[in-house]
Amino acid sequence: MAAIRAVTSSLRLLRSSARFLVRSTKPGKWRNVVYTSIASLTAGGGLCAIPFKQVDNLSHDSLVKRAASLVTDSSSTFLSQTTLALIDAITDYSKAVHTLIALQRRYLDSLGKLTPAEEDTIWQVIIGQRVEVSDGQDECKRFELTWITAVRLCETAAEAAYASGAEHASITMRTNIQVAQTQVEEAQKLSANADKKLAESKVMEVERMAQYAESLANTNEEEEVPEAYLRED
Repeated sequence: MAAIRAVTSSLRLLRSSARFLVRSTKPGKWRNVVYTSIASLTAGGGLCAIPFKQVDNLSHDSLVKRAASLVTDSSSTFLSQTTLALIDAITDYSKAVHTLIALQRRYLDSLGKLTPAEEDTIWQVIIGQRVEVSDGQDECKRFELTWITAVRLCETAAEAAYASGAEHASITMRTNIQVAQTQVEEAQKLSANADKKLAESKVMEVERMAQYAESLANTNEEEEVPEAYLRED
């Protein structure tokens, strides 16, 4: 019984050592260590040849496939994080643009009805909102560049996984890329729509300001006519 317990303990230690060697030892070196351990165990404990299935599962092909799968997993995480960051940035930018449009329309609707102090206050708010829109646009560009890098990295990881024989990991990676691209395209439609409305708002602002300036000029001319008649009299 004592001998059996000793053999069992030795086998457990050998399995633990094999798992550690997989993680820490270069392929090609760990086999000699495992075989040496088996030989010494056989000589010392009087055991016959013991089939060690872990050796068959830890071939070079197996290790390469596992490494490729790890690369696709980490690349997928990078892609998902950059996609989320880009979508949030686009969403915030679109909201900032719509807020700016609403402020500008409010100002145009109030032309001639505001006191100088009220007009100055609303202009300060508009200027602050324009700064927020500009910052949001810069943030979108920054995250978009990072997202494009993530997509390229994932495409490379998918190709590497396919070449190494990890077809499932490659297919999953390409599916993740398609999902991310679809989500970003939908978000970009929102920002494109916001940009279009902002451009329309700027055109409207120019037209309204021109009309307002013309109306002021006409009003001044009408007020000056009686004075001219009075001077002639």
